[in-house]
Order: sequence, then C-alpha cells, then structure tokens
Amino acid sequence: MTRTRVRRPPDEARRLILETAEKLLAEGGVAAVQVRTIATRIGMTDAGINHHFGNRDHLLQALLRHGGRKIRAGVQEVLESWLDHGTDLSELIHALAAFYRQGYGELAMALHAAGWRDEGSGMLDPVVHALHARRPNPADVPIEDTRLAVAALHQALATEPLHGTAFRRSAGLTGPADATPQLRWWTTHLTQSLGLR
Repeated sequence: MTRTRVRRPPDEARRLILETAEKLLAEGGVAAVQVRTIATRIGMTDAGINHHFGNRDHLLQALLRHGGRKIRAGVQEVLESWLDHGTDLSELIHALAAFYRQGYGELAMALHAAGWRDEGSGMLDPVVHALHARRPNPADVPIEDTRLAVAALHQALATEPLHGTAFRRSAGLTGPADATPQLRWWTTHLTQSLGLR
C-alpha cells in the first residue's frame, strides 16, 4: 500500500522529519534512522527529506541538535518547577525519574551513542547551586562534591528506564520492576551525604 504524498510548509515538514527520526533513533539507534524509513512513515519522498536536510549525515547532525535541545528544555522545566516548590530533594528525584520514563532516557542514551554531548554550561547547574546553598556551611565544602553527587544521580535516573531492572537484578534485587525503593535510597543517601536538613 502506497501512502499519498502530502505537501507541507517547510517548517512543518522539518519538524515532522525530526520527530520521526527521533522516534526511530530511540527505537533502534542510529542505524534505524534511514531517509527511506522516515519518508515512508510520514508520506514524503526520499528527495523531499533530502531537500530539507541535504543528506543523511546532515539529517543526523540536525537530529542531535534537536534531541539535545529537547532534553535540555525538558530537564530545565523539571528544575524550574522543583525550584518553585522549595527544593524538596525527593520531589526533584521523582520528577526527573518521571521525565526520563517518558522516553527521554532512551533518547538521551541514543543521542549519546550517536555522539551528542551537552557542551553547555551544564543543564543541572541550577540544582547544583540550589543543593550546595542548602548544605551546612557551604563555603567550607567544595562545590565539586555537590556536582559529583548530582552527576551520579542524573546518570542513574537517565539510565533507569533502560537498564535499572537488569542492574538491580545483578545485585540480587529480583523483585518487581519498580524503581520506587531505588528513588527512596537516592533521596536518603543524597540527603545524608550532602548534609541537607
């Protein structure tokens, strides 16, 4: 069955191409992001896709920028909401975990595997500074300690949707695929290690 080709405004076509490429990336990695597959899914020709991006390499570069912006914006939204509610650590941990469960864990891993790196000033800087300011005598503790704690948390939460159950199982935790005990653990131990009240 052949789909009917639809002519779209350029901005809409680019958005649709990138969204479809993003889904393919999350489903099957970089190898799955093929011009023909995207064209088939959205009812365009290969030439139409190439018209907007030049070739597959340029499409992949645009996809990395698109996915990176999307992840940065989503994490920033979670952080702003958290900062507006009084910086309860458990709330932040659960909000970030929920964000990554929406498919952003897979997207982050796929983007990383494809070569994207967050080269900004650090999308988690606001939380690092908020947590560091809450520490007793923050001037006496290197901010790098807080950065390392936040980096470890972020790494765990981003990879949880993909690997959490298997990694817990490797440590002998064979119960249901529920990350709630792990999230409680992170809250308790980060609260203790950062000396938060």
